[in-house]
Amino acid sequence: MGRPKGGKNIAHSKEEKLRIVKRNLKGETLLSLERETGIYHSQIHKWTKQYLAGGESALENKRKAGNPLAKYTRKKELTEIEQLEYRIAVLERELLKKDSEIEKLKNLNARERGDGKR
Repeated sequence: MGRPKGGKNIAHSKEEKLRIVKRNLKGETLLSLERETGIYHSQIHKWTKQYLAGGESALENKRKAGNPLAKYTRKKELTEIEQLEYRIAVLERELLKKDSEIEKLKNLNARERGDGKR
């Protein structure tokens, strides 16, 4: 079912995950841990499987990809190099958009000519 709509994702620390996983491996049930911690038993089970497969390092939080331009939010205070990096990032993003548009147009033209994939 998942988390309720409008709820927040919570990042649990590696240490917290490890503590809960070790309790589970010592014999505490998933449901009792869920009631106590408020973390779904399926999530605890997933952490336990990750720990058994990859050790403590498997419980580390993975950094998610974000907006590459976010670090340039203070544009007026950027050094000259940072300004150039920002400009490059903006141009790369525009280039990706243009490449995507070109690919879409090629596919559309191929379909109109009748030699598109079916």
